[in-house]
Amino acid sequence: MEQHGLVMVYTGNGKGKTTAALGLGLRAIGAGQRVLLVQFMKGDPSYSELKGIAFLPGFEVVQTGLHHWVTKEQVSLLDRMEAQRGMNIARNAFVEERHELVILDELNCAIDYRLIPEADVLELLSHRPPFMSVCITGRGAPSHLLDVADMVSEVVEIKHHFHQGIPAQKGIEL
Repeated sequence: MEQHGLVMVYTGNGKGKTTAALGLGLRAIGAGQRVLLVQFMKGDPSYSELKGIAFLPGFEVVQTGLHHWVTKEQVSLLDRMEAQRGMNIARNAFVEERHELVILDELNCAIDYRLIPEADVLELLSHRPPFMSVCITGRGAPSHLLDVADMVSEVVEIKHHFHQGIPAQKGIEL
């Protein structure tokens, strides 16, 4: 079967965008493909998904971000530099052509927080090898990205345990 790469976007205010992308990565690994996960705005190495991915040969992870939570109001030069580093890693992955799936986790947020210009992301996608799929996650996907995507899923929050006073749970959010 000929491999036709897709651009897929998971966006929306609900929980599960990264989880969906990780499931896509798991499926790709099961199909004998290689996966690169670039996490934007996530520099904490204690996320449980990283520990699980370590057991999956062919599933590489690079975190680009600092160890703090980024807010729109407090974006630092280092936050911008880390986001740019993530874009450079993605560009290199496109040139090297070693992965069938590249997941750009929280890239939508990096665009929304003005860490990365939307135009840079669109330009990057225009240089994607034809066999390579790219999955982009995060709230607030810009409209032009939605236009160029082959698949867009919106995760909508209907109910969340945070609103019941239940904090983030290990194995669910962490």
